[in-house]
Amino acid sequence: MKRLIVCTIFVLSLLLANAQQYPKALLSGDYPDPTILRDGDDFYMTHSPFVYAPGFLIWHSTDLHDWQPLCRAIPEFTGSAMAPDLVKHDGRFYIYYPTHGTNWVSWADDIKGPWSEPINLNVKGIDPSHVVGEDGKRYLFLSEGYVVQLSDDGLSTVGERRKVYDGWEYPSNWKTECMCLESPKLNYHNGYYYMTSAQGGTAGPPTSHMVVAARSKSIFGPWENSPYNPIVHTYKAEDNWWSKGHGTIIDDTDGNWWIVYHAYANGYHTLGRQTLIEPITWTSDGWYRPGYTPTIPARTKREAKNRLTLSDDFSGSRLGLQWTFWNENATKYIEIKDHTLTVEGKGTSPRDGRLMLVTPTHKNYITQVEVNVGRNSTAGLLLYYREKAFAGVVSDGRKFTVYKNAEEKVEVPNRFGKRFFVKLHNQGQNLSIYVSKDGSDWTLLEHLLDVSHMNHNKYMGFYALRPALVSIGKGKAAFRDFRYRDGVRTENEMAAYLMVYHKDETHGLHMSVSRDGYTFKALNGGDPVIAGDTIAEQRGIRDPHIMRGPDGAFYMPMTDLHIYAQEEGYRNTKWERDGKLHGWGNNRGIVLMKSWDLLNWKRTNIRIDKLSASLKDISCAWAPATIFDPEKGKLMLYFSIRYPGLNHQTHYVYVNDDFDTIESLPVRLHEHPDGKSVSGDADITELPARMFDPDAPEDKKCYVMVHTPAYIHMSVSDRVSGGYQFSPRRIDFEPKTCEAPHIWKRIGQDKWVLMYDIFSIKPHNFGFAETSDFQTFDDLGHFNEGVMKYEGSNLAPKHGAVVQITQEEADRLEDYWQNNPKPAKKK
Repeated sequence: MKRLIVCTIFVLSLLLANAQQYPKALLSGDYPDPTILRDGDDFYMTHSPFVYAPGFLIWHSTDLHDWQPLCRAIPEFTGSAMAPDLVKHDGRFYIYYPTHGTNWVSWADDIKGPWSEPINLNVKGIDPSHVVGEDGKRYLFLSEGYVVQLSDDGLSTVGERRKVYDGWEYPSNWKTECMCLESPKLNYHNGYYYMTSAQGGTAGPPTSHMVVAARSKSIFGPWENSPYNPIVHTYKAEDNWWSKGHGTIIDDTDGNWWIVYHAYANGYHTLGRQTLIEPITWTSDGWYRPGYTPTIPARTKREAKNRLTLSDDFSGSRLGLQWTFWNENATKYIEIKDHTLTVEGKGTSPRDGRLMLVTPTHKNYITQVEVNVGRNSTAGLLLYYREKAFAGVVSDGRKFTVYKNAEEKVEVPNRFGKRFFVKLHNQGQNLSIYVSKDGSDWTLLEHLLDVSHMNHNKYMGFYALRPALVSIGKGKAAFRDFRYRDGVRTENEMAAYLMVYHKDETHGLHMSVSRDGYTFKALNGGDPVIAGDTIAEQRGIRDPHIMRGPDGAFYMPMTDLHIYAQEEGYRNTKWERDGKLHGWGNNRGIVLMKSWDLLNWKRTNIRIDKLSASLKDISCAWAPATIFDPEKGKLMLYFSIRYPGLNHQTHYVYVNDDFDTIESLPVRLHEHPDGKSVSGDADITELPARMFDPDAPEDKKCYVMVHTPAYIHMSVSDRVSGGYQFSPRRIDFEPKTCEAPHIWKRIGQDKWVLMYDIFSIKPHNFGFAETSDFQTFDDLGHFNEGVMKYEGSNLAPKHGAVVQITQEEADRLEDYWQNNPKPAKKK
């Protein structure tokens, strides 16, 4: 079997060796309007600062992969500075940018500075772009297709603007904000000037923004629009990236060409517009379009790295590059000494207080700081979008003021005094606020507050929701040990296990917790933690599966089915439809649930038969499970589908991050090699490919699927969405038939447990086996018939799954269900 698996992975690796998923993020977080410059072997990039100052953080890379911050080029500017153009001409660097109703320029002989004071060019328009024309003169292109000549030194304009380009006429039925011809970026290549522009508006509908291209022999035109327009565009709301636009094309030293642009992560406007990259290909007729570049060096296939550390212990004497101020450069109002940042306050509330902010890069992050408030001072930690949109907590030493938003606040006593700690956990735009006396024992002030609305589409400004230290009043506040980290828990933070399962007696969701992975104790006294008749169309659920997603949330799909609905009075027939035609159960619904804390769940009911006319006659949809597909960058929901007269086969769809919308039609994931037998109840586990192939790259993954029919098989692929090679070997230890296999890992060990449902015995029970190599399995017996133990009433578990959880999560679950028991309804 091992040789079969190794050969399979090798063949599939060859087929997929050149596959590369784009776009990918060069800089995660709020880095909009990128302008990128190649200077020999070096790449430099900067972005719009808007009202954050000091502005224009310049990044450096030698491989388009690893990005190091160099300096903030322009400490002060008036208004909201945006859409710069970073260029090098005759050995000197320039940044052209618009703000305050005109355009400006700053220059430096060294990219690290010092940079000159901004010079007003006294020309209207936005999004300037520098180019040298066919006459050798310097010009500045502007929004709406205008161009103006620059002086030879590039520090003033000559003459008036003239319009030379009208843009590309996109289909009238496209949903956009406006025509908004802007962001011209000029390149000279093979005898043509290529203008890369943005149209459609920069936010609003997901499909608003786009990148278009035109070319001309002269900078004055005529300009011919590309037949491949739009070059970059978000075509539907299901795309991973929204409002893709504002592009720049650039080549590297290996001869590859790229387009760099910005976009919002789907559903995450609060993070701002992130900098993305994807390869472009030059066509035989002299145009560029997105496409795979076969000579991409291995280094650029890796995920990009942002070398800007957000945490700050204030050990230096100068403000770190991660910090900006809101609407001012307040460097003169701060002092850094003895690992302490002291900030002179202003204003009377977070609306007009002094704010110092960092740019978050994760969908789920934790930030905390020690706060010391002085006389006439109020201070704390916020998530801040702008004056009308923020949330967090401040204190004057007597009370904590918890801001749910700018208009709603709650005051609670401060028993810690003028020195206290604040921690904010932003879990997918759900904010929890904590305070502490010592930074160890935390008190929860607000739980899972929705902050998703704090973004441009509601409050304008093109900002991002950023962690902010705030100092308010006439006094001073001191801050120590500011921390920022990814909020998604890693295995070394895990301390317990959560098992979810159902029982035929209740048709509800059951949970058990284990601290050691061997003894599982039922929550809620063994009764359901969620009653099936409260969440399912058929008034009952089966087959729960649970996983922790890449955002740190818990995803739990279940079958919407009650096999005793007639006996319970929920319907008048044994099954919904003719059992002779559609078979046992014949349900068509799935329940999708998502939670950040395992207690509060968002639910959506999905009917698979209503996704498409081609699915309207399916007999059933069963046993759903979820995994993240790294190639697609999406959650993959897979489940069994049976068509009339046929056996179950495993299919998959993609589902959105909110876990409430299926975004694709079912595709066959796996079927039994004979084409007839059942292949269902699948469970997929991601593993290191080296477990099967010692020569595989260290970071390469493979996927093991365990599934039925009647007993447990294993199939292997090097991609999650297909290519599984079936092994006829049986890996369970049961003399009778079983189903619903699931694999879970022991914390901190290279051991995996295979758990399965022995439905053919009474009472029902789980069987267990253990492996460290997926070649040999050791029999662990059944619950309470070997090393695995179950503590709770009425064992009989059905179709379960296990996920690792932290001690905090386990404590919260056990405390809640001990103090809030919900006995099952009596029949």
